[in-house]
Amino acid sequence: MPGLLRGVARTAVVAGTATAVSGRVQRRQAEKYAQRDANIYAQREQAYEQQVAPQQPQYAPAPAPAPAAGQADVLEQLKQLGELKAQGILTEDEFAAQKAKILGS
Repeated sequence: MPGLLRGVARTAVVAGTATAVSGRVQRRQAEKYAQRDANIYAQREQAYEQQVAPQQPQYAPAPAPAPAAGQADVLEQLKQLGELKAQGILTEDEFAAQKAKILGS
């Protein structure tokens, strides 16, 4: 019996060691392949950017339309109302009423 027990123990140690080594090898390979895949992706992305970016037309943003004379007047009135409210001259209700009156006209 002691010989059988020794053989089983030896097998368990060998199997455990093999499992640990196998797991470590798998982790290393996974890390290596992940780095390789990341490098390949970065190279492809860079090549794509170099090929496509010069081909795409560059559009300048459209200039903001100049406010019409009436709009500028409305904006100025709203700014003045905001200043009066900030100074405490107008209450919230008075501000809302005047704002509605300006925007409604």
